[in-house]
Formats: sequence, C-alpha cells, structure tokens
Amino acid sequence: MHYKNGSKAFINREVSWLDFNYRVLEEARDLNLPVMDRLKFLAITASNLDEFFMVRIAGILDQIAVGYAKPDPAGLAPKEQISLLSEICHDMVKQQYQALNDELLPEMKKKGVEFKHFKELSKEQKLYLAEYFKEVVYPVITPMAVDNSRPFPLLSNNSLNLAVKLTVDEESKMAVLQVPSVLDRYMRLPGEERHYVMLEDIIKYNVCELFKGYDIEAVYAFRITRNGDLAIDEDEAEDLLIEIEKSIKKRKWGAPVRLEYEKKMDEDMLAFLIEKLELHEDDLYKIDGPIDPTLWMDFSFMDDFSDLRSEPMRPQPAEDFIGYDNIFEAVRNHDCLMHHPYESFDPVVSFVSQAATDPSVLAIKQTLYRVSADSPIIKALIKAAENGKQVTVLVELKARFDEENNIIWAKRLEHAGCHVIYGLVGLKIHCKTILVVRREEDQIRRYVHLGTGNYNDSTAKLYTDHGYFTCRDAFGADVSALFNLLTGYAKEPKWKKLAVAPGNLRQFFMRAIETEIKHAKKGHPARIVAKMNSLVDEDIIDKLYEASNAGVKIKLLVRGMCCLRSGIKGQSENIEVYSIVGTFLEHSRIYYFHDGGQNRYYLSSADWMPRNLDRRVETLFPIGADHLKQRMEDLFDVTFNDTVKIRIQNPDGSYSRIKSEEKALESQVHFHKQAKQTAKEKKEALLHIG
Repeated sequence: MHYKNGSKAFINREVSWLDFNYRVLEEARDLNLPVMDRLKFLAITASNLDEFFMVRIAGILDQIAVGYAKPDPAGLAPKEQISLLSEICHDMVKQQYQALNDELLPEMKKKGVEFKHFKELSKEQKLYLAEYFKEVVYPVITPMAVDNSRPFPLLSNNSLNLAVKLTVDEESKMAVLQVPSVLDRYMRLPGEERHYVMLEDIIKYNVCELFKGYDIEAVYAFRITRNGDLAIDEDEAEDLLIEIEKSIKKRKWGAPVRLEYEKKMDEDMLAFLIEKLELHEDDLYKIDGPIDPTLWMDFSFMDDFSDLRSEPMRPQPAEDFIGYDNIFEAVRNHDCLMHHPYESFDPVVSFVSQAATDPSVLAIKQTLYRVSADSPIIKALIKAAENGKQVTVLVELKARFDEENNIIWAKRLEHAGCHVIYGLVGLKIHCKTILVVRREEDQIRRYVHLGTGNYNDSTAKLYTDHGYFTCRDAFGADVSALFNLLTGYAKEPKWKKLAVAPGNLRQFFMRAIETEIKHAKKGHPARIVAKMNSLVDEDIIDKLYEASNAGVKIKLLVRGMCCLRSGIKGQSENIEVYSIVGTFLEHSRIYYFHDGGQNRYYLSSADWMPRNLDRRVETLFPIGADHLKQRMEDLFDVTFNDTVKIRIQNPDGSYSRIKSEEKALESQVHFHKQAKQTAKEKKEALLHIG
C-alpha cells in the first residue's frame, strides 16, 4: 500500500487536518442542505484554511528557514511536507470555487439571490452606487502609490486589497489600495429583488475618481496571508501581558505565506506583487471568484435569508435544573450533567451570577480560556468583586487569536478588584473549572463546575460540550488544590477524583489502556470508546496499537486530526475511527474504559495530543452516578449509529460515508429533539405535581 500521507503507522497531522477540512467542504456540496447552510460550510472551510496557513504552514516554513530537517512521526521532512501540503491546498481552493461557482451561486440565483456585475446594472443602479461610493466609500479609502520615493505599503494580514495599474504620458505606474474592512463586503441593490454587488466591484468601477489625470489600465483584487503565530520568549518576558500585547501587533505584519489573486490578473501586476512580497510559486493561489470566502459566513446569516436556512436547533432548558430557581439547591440535591448546545448554557452563567450576589458566598475561582466579546460571566465576576467576594481568575493570555480579547477582559477584572493570574510560563491553562465557596449553616461547602468546553456563551450554542456540577467533598478538595497549585507554590497533591496535565494525565491514560490490555490477554471483555477533537500523540497511538493486537475492541470518534491508521492487519484491526461533521462543531472529550465491567466514563478538556498532555493544564474527571453513566452510554449508542453525518476512516487515511439500510439517524438532530422532549415532559410533570 502507498502511504503518501505518511508512514504505515502514522498519518501526517497536517494532511489529516486538511482531510477534515475536505469533510467540511463536503457539507457545502450536500444537496440535502438548504443553500445558505451550504454557503456557511464553505465559509468555515475558508476560515479554517486561513488559520492553517497562518499557523501550520507558517510554522513549517520557519523550520525550513532555520535548516530544521528532522522528519515528523509520519516520516516526512519539512520540505516534503510543504510540497505535499501545497498540492493539497491548491486542490482544496480549486474545489471551494467549483462548489461556489458551479453549485452554490446558481442555486442561490434560482432562489432569487444574485450578485450582479456592473454591466448588468441599470443606469439608475449605477448612479445609486456612484453616489454610495462618493458619500461612503471615498472618504475612508486610501490610494497608495508605489514608486522610487514611496515603497510598497505594509498590508495587514488577510486584508483585501486592489492593485491598480495606471499610465500617464505613456509611463506605467502601480498603486495599491485596501478595500475598507469597516464597510460591508456586499451591498443590496435598491428594489424588491435580493440582488447584490461586491464592495470591490463598486471601487473598481469608480477607481478613476481616486486617480484623476491618470488612465486606468487594470484593477485586480488580491489578499495576503501572513505568519500569525506569536513568538514569545516567556522565560525572558518580565511582563507576559506587555509581551503578548506587542506580539499581537506584530501578527498583522508577519512574513507573507500566501498570495490570493484574481484569475485574470495580468502577468506584469502579478510579477510586481511576487517581487514586493518575496513569494514563491507554491505560495500563489489563482482565484476564480470573490477572494476570501469567509465573507459568506455573515452573508449566509442575514435576516433576508431565513427561508434559505435550516430551522435553528435552539438550546433547551437543562434537564437537571428544571424546577430549580437556585443553582446551589439543585447541585446539593444531585450531581448535574449538561449536554450543550442541546441543553442551555444558562445554568453556568446563573451559577456565577447567583454566586456574585449571594451573601453566603465567600469566594469564586475560575479559569478562562476563550470568552465571548460581551461575556455575562465576566460581568458577573466583576459584580462579585464589587460585592466584596474573593474573586480569583486565571486568564490564559496565550489562547491563540483570542489574546487581544482576553487582555481587555483581564484588565477590567483587575480594575474591579479581582485577583487575576496571567497564565503560567511554558504552560497554557486550558482546563474549564469554576469553584464557589459558600458558608452554609455550620459548614463551608464547595460547589464545582467542570467542563469540556470554554466559558463562552456564544460558542456554547455552536459546539457540542458537556458540563458537570457537583458539591461532593472530594471534587471540591481537588479543585481547591488545583487552584492553589496554579496560583501559588503548592506541591501537586494526590488527586482524589481528578487527573491533571501535565502532572499525571498522560500516565492515567496509559494505565487505563494497559488495564484493558491485561483484561484482553486473560480472555475477558476489553473495550475502549473515546470521543475527541484530535488524536496526534505518538505514545497514545502506539499503546492503542498494542491494545488492538491484544484483542481490545476500540471505537474512536475523532472530529479533526487523526494520525492513527485504523483497520490494518497486525496493527490496528480492532480499531475503528469515525468522524462527524454536522451543524454543530463536535467539541466534547469523552473517554470510556470497560475495566472488567466497571464501565468507567470520564470527561475532559484534553485531546490526545502532546500539547494537551504535556504543555497545558488540563483536567479529566469521572462521571460516577449510574443514571449519568447511562446518559453517556446512550450518547455513544446514538452517535455511533448515526447514518447521515458519520464517516469512517479507511486504512489509507481517507474517510467514507457509511451506507446503511437502517432508518436515517442524524445524531445531532436526535439529541436536539430528545432535549426538547425531555424538557417538555419534566415541565409537564412539575405542573401535574403542582
């Protein structure tokens, strides 16, 4: 067998990630979805690809630049990876625009949504746009000439620009202007029809107004993607906050790693850009349509198109909190497990909000990795500090692409009187943990929330995650010890319930897999089921191969990167790998070990990746109550029986949809309907009791 994407044992992680993006692109081409849902998926593939270039491609290019030539676990050296990834990325972009031009735009046109070229517009429409250009666009646009006295401008990362070729007295000139990002990229034409024009087309048509006295020979759009990874020497940084603020500014001006340009751009103009940006042929992407498909995300969600989208699956009241107004009362009565976004994130917000105003609450401690721009949780923490509570917040400043947002919130929390800890040197704080300390009668009780996803009320409507509430003493003691470990000089304790990275989480997983191996070798049932975002770690993969060869049955649901190769005789014949790409982003991490019939379920903030196990602070926690274990078992049962969105990995690393004669089952739709039905039944039962 030819393993172009790696070795027999390991798939290259970058190729595996791109393969995931192809699965997202498949959703954009799924004729069973409404057209605006498909357009949204196209935008997601573009956003994913932007980040891939800014981080992964940029990182490999940095390796090549410093002469690093060591092969990755899949056996590919950096230069081999770049060559392979360039080939795949060019194909992906080609497929993106085939989907847009041949499928999506024609389908939109059938539904009455159309983008017009200027030659198709009426005289009145052209006059209307000329007035719009004069009144709105012209004041905010800046034409920049490029000549001996004026160097090529430093264009910001992922900005859309126009290159302009002009002549005066038979002498050729070049200029550049940025398409204003403060204005909408598209504009609806006056009238009843849903007809639109692109902002860059409005500028192109009126560009002569910016260069009076010159003849315009050509105007073409282009876009630069730059290295966007922050390089910070934490050991040398006296103030991490200041260093990260400096690095965020540099991100806009990192070295170019990709140039997207209009298909019809003439050779002189292209050569001019290549020279000024110091790019290579592999970095060039000829685009057949509007550059930067991320624009379709906002467009697809416009109010104008509610008839062209699926009916939204709105979060339902969380089952374990129905009938309770007070979060603390609910958690005292029973451990609570939530499944987002099918169940609402509101109890998490209420937990912090109620703690902020409850006179019995003495202290709140929380980790924050990614939060929304208008976070109600942060507002509640600020209110708690203002009300005299002891508030400690561990803000991870190094959360990639959320650094700026986190710095803003960190400063506000500090100003309100919260104790703010800015991460740790060499580690990212990625665990999702809240501790509320409350005085009750003659005792102090600790309430804990542990989660698989971020404390972000916006993404909680889009990502599948789990949250767990408890006030059991062992959990309270562990979480208290975790905060002491992160904020002070405490020695790592002997954990009662948690496993914590980088301390003992890797060892926990290795021991759990080894236990299944021992059961299998004795001829007993042995089984591992796991759900995660990414599977990259070499040691874990090797251990899973060992388990497979011992007869352990292993089922994995991996949304994105998976470097493990399943179904290979003598290596992984007892391993099945699946992936689901659907309306919601599969984000929860769930780990199950049969353990001789003990049926142990764990939730975690960690994937099976070196960064999660070795370079981040992560938690893993058990789900102990039998009725909650049953929920987890039911979740796996439904998920692996999905017949609509699930795909299975082939031994060559590719993925195929599963052909099934069974009745169609889409797991995400099922979970939404189930949450809706459960909430309805519980409310009716409460009314009946009342």
